[in-house]
Amino acid sequence: MNLFLSSQKLKTCYSSHSALHVSADLAALLQGRISHSHLLQIHAQIFVLGAHHNDLIATRLIGHYPSHIALRVFHGLRKPNVFPFNAIIRVFAEQGLFSNAFSLFKTLKQSSLSPNDFTFSFLLKSCSFRCGDSVYVKQIHTHVVKMGFLRNEFVCNALLAVYAKGLKDLGSARQVFDEMPDKGVVCCWTSLIAGYAQSGKAEEALRLFVMMVKGNLLPQDDTVVSVLSACSSVDMSKIEKWVLILSRVFDNVDSKNVGSDSVKTALIYLYGKWGKIEKSRETFDGISDSGKRSVLPWNAIIGAYVQNGFPVESLSVFRVMVGDPTRKPNHVTMVSVLSACAQVGDLELGRWVHEYLKSKGSRGVIGSNRILATALIDMYSKCGSLEKAKEVFHQMVSKDIVSFNAMIMGLAVNSEGEEALRLFSKIQDFGLQPNAGTFLGALCACSHSGFSEEGRQIFKDMTSGFSISPKLEHYACYIDLLARVGLVEEALEVVTSMPFEPNSIVWGALLGGCLLHSRLDYAEYVSRKLVQSDPNNTGGYVMLANAFASDHRWGDVSSLRRFMREKGVTKQPGCSWISINGVVHEFLVGCSSHSQSESISSILNGLVKQMKIAIDIL
Repeated sequence: MNLFLSSQKLKTCYSSHSALHVSADLAALLQGRISHSHLLQIHAQIFVLGAHHNDLIATRLIGHYPSHIALRVFHGLRKPNVFPFNAIIRVFAEQGLFSNAFSLFKTLKQSSLSPNDFTFSFLLKSCSFRCGDSVYVKQIHTHVVKMGFLRNEFVCNALLAVYAKGLKDLGSARQVFDEMPDKGVVCCWTSLIAGYAQSGKAEEALRLFVMMVKGNLLPQDDTVVSVLSACSSVDMSKIEKWVLILSRVFDNVDSKNVGSDSVKTALIYLYGKWGKIEKSRETFDGISDSGKRSVLPWNAIIGAYVQNGFPVESLSVFRVMVGDPTRKPNHVTMVSVLSACAQVGDLELGRWVHEYLKSKGSRGVIGSNRILATALIDMYSKCGSLEKAKEVFHQMVSKDIVSFNAMIMGLAVNSEGEEALRLFSKIQDFGLQPNAGTFLGALCACSHSGFSEEGRQIFKDMTSGFSISPKLEHYACYIDLLARVGLVEEALEVVTSMPFEPNSIVWGALLGGCLLHSRLDYAEYVSRKLVQSDPNNTGGYVMLANAFASDHRWGDVSSLRRFMREKGVTKQPGCSWISINGVVHEFLVGCSSHSQSESISSILNGLVKQMKIAIDIL
């Protein structure tokens, strides 16, 4: 339709027998996304025609405007039907204007009109922005029951979601669920499972999930996300119980049961949390091809590998995943992958992830997603690319204390102690309060840079200024600081006075300081304490043997090695990684399991021969 016909022609056209066709054409113009300038042109022509009194046209106009203009369009109607009411209630709901939405609902009830399923769905959505308005939700619930809308899946799901996720009233949510005549609606199960998971009732969420699968309902990805959230909250003492329950569910349902892959995904996560990574992988391999189209089982197995200290394996799975263009990693995948990159120092893959997020992620995702940004900061810092870590940190739109902690620790481990402490001092300027992690980073910065006085003050301020009780890791870091700068006696005093049993990390830090400053008078005592705290840790033996050797105490070296043999203590093999063409290769000292170990050894032997020849020539 030509929007620029003369006003007289438009009026004549609209008042003729084709008025219905003109209205339909105008309404059609208002479908889909419209630029603001185009919207104003259409609205102007609607007003000239007098078509602004048409319910369908007004309904679509309302949906394109913010609430204050939308309300003026609504009030321009002489006698609106239910659809413009629904449209304006929806606008108010989307903008979190609950009072306005409820006021319009009361006006609707006072008219001769009856609300429909859309009215209640939009109204309940507005309630989700006002979690304390239980009285209003109960009123709406009463209307829903009176008008028979409990049979409507959209209304039931909206009511469930408000009770479970908004009000955290899981009793009322369960009552709505139990009274539903049709329990075949997946979204209602999902809302209740999510409510239980978000309220810390992990086992209730898992029980409901089991009921759902036994009922042969297909859990959606949103359902499984909430199930995995519940799995993450399950107490360690209850993991074996739930592994057995879910395993029995899988064993007893038909192999063609639509929920079997979702059960396996939950099992992958639980096995990983339990430390049984082989079972995680076995379960992952049993997921169907259709099940692997979802990102969730991939996230579960990659996360399980990272959590259990198998970064190389996690990156191998990730490469298989992205090798299929139909499988798209999400931010959860990338956080796990970045953690694995940080563990093995794979800067190349970490950079690839960063570029992928910038090019294929949603616009501004790195600056706005604090979890992703923090993972990038951690990866770049641990891979030695401190400038890139700073760049990501400064690009963050909103920084929380976790992102500050990651940046402070990144600066600390890269020996930028002064800059780390400057950032530490600015935290409160951002309206944030330092937590235990912040102080750990600050103490680490002092330790790596030798700032003993600053470290003492920070350790003191934890309790006196911020009422944060130091944990064992804070004591270990503080002891490491004192030992590194040669204050071995003071460090030992802290060890003996702290309210924790010293572990191998504490004794190891103290022993390192003793050896660094040639304090063999303390080193032998500390090394014995280290061995007592962790008899299988070879580090203490090796460090002490090296100290004896440097002091030419060869008899003591021999005695110590003999003692190690008698106790069956073997030195842990050294491990290194190298990334070639995007693939991480792992090498262990004395291990020839690598597929190319023979050719590598041959080349090395050849190089050794050439070096010997070169030495002989010189």
